[in-house]
Amino acid sequence: MIVESHRQASDTSRRKVVEAGDYFMQVLAKGKVMRILDLQGNQAADTLFYNATNSEERYSAMDTLRQQNNVYLSAGSELMSNLGNPMLEIIADTCGRHDTLGGACSSESNTVRYALEKRCMHSCRDSWMLAIAEHPEYGLGKRDITHNINFFMNVPVTEAGGLSFEDGISSPGKYVELAAKMDTLVLISNCPQLNNPCNAFNPTPIEILIWDR
Repeated sequence: MIVESHRQASDTSRRKVVEAGDYFMQVLAKGKVMRILDLQGNQAADTLFYNATNSEERYSAMDTLRQQNNVYLSAGSELMSNLGNPMLEIIADTCGRHDTLGGACSSESNTVRYALEKRCMHSCRDSWMLAIAEHPEYGLGKRDITHNINFFMNVPVTEAGGLSFEDGISSPGKYVELAAKMDTLVLISNCPQLNNPCNAFNPTPIEILIWDR
């Protein structure tokens, strides 16, 4: 569902451009609003969410899909935790839908989907692991990398019940905006994938904008 935001970039408390292959990690306090902006179009922002005071509570794809009875995420979707609590709500979305089934790229998926020699290419899982290593203050480990959302990524469900990775449906300037319903640790990998044609084999930057309310 397309819903535009009334918020102005000039009112933000923080703005940060995240290059392809880099990560963003920050606590989004309850009541604050975060926008993920697709600067050049069809770029995937692979995102994890955790309760900022208890990392054992984190985003759950299963609970979220069951709560909203819809396989795609868009404006109005509540993102639920594995304890059944609402973590964030998508309050604006100019892309239309986002994936929470396709998972994130890794050395293993690079090998299976593409070729053995692609195994060592940089992946979203690598970015998350780097973020965890560089920010031990959050207390996350390898086992905490679980369900993620692929904002702006197009992963249709086939009639046979499988997944199909298709060309993106985003374009330059599209965004998704989320309001935090609890203090939430946000960890984003701006996907570095060079083998997927959905971004024309050219990963590009995203921008993160944060408002205090």
